Amino acid sequence: MGRRAVRVEEADRKGLVRESYAIEGISYAECRSIFVDWALSVPVGVDTSDALRSVIAHYALDRPDHPMSRVLTEALVPAEAPRRKGGRAARVGL
Repeated sequence: MGRRAVRVEEADRKGLVRESYAIEGISYAECRSIFVDWALSVPVGVDTSDALRSVIAHYALDRPDHPMSRVLTEALVPAEAPRRKGGRAARVGL
């Protein structure tokens, strides 16, 4: 999918990210849990990366030290491609 501007109201329909920034003393682990709920609620047809960029621009830029800002920016980093761990070496156990 291509990049398109996503309004924050569309990207955070349930207000999960917004509310995470309002919780005093919220932990990184709690933010990760909220993020999973948020990611599952991104509307069909909206690219998750585009939605992430929108909520980061709206909430995280002003609060870079907040644990949710860390979670959101980490989510933009592409995952490593899985590597095959099979073959004889894996079966024999070096």
